[in-house]
Amino acid sequence: MILVLTVVSALAAILLLGVIAYYAWRISGHLDRIGGSPTSYLAKIRMGVRAIEQETGLIGPEVSRLNQTLRRLVSDLQTNREVVIRALSRRTPN
Repeated sequence: MILVLTVVSALAAILLLGVIAYYAWRISGHLDRIGGSPTSYLAKIRMGVRAIEQETGLIGPEVSRLNQTLRRLVSDLQTNREVVIRALSRRTPN
């Protein structure tokens, strides 16, 4: 009885490993079509991401410069606002 159970267990293990190997082989085929060659979908996406990265690489430094300019503009506008308020408060009514 023990010998029969051992043989059945061994056959079940071999069958399980065979099924796992078969589906791993099928999955590998799908993955090769997705990203295994230079013309695959993954390669095209990678090329597009790289192009976007190159095109937008200059935005960072320009945004920093723009922020500095806007801070100076806000400061100047606040100064001008205060000057106008003082001038209007000194104005004599007609």
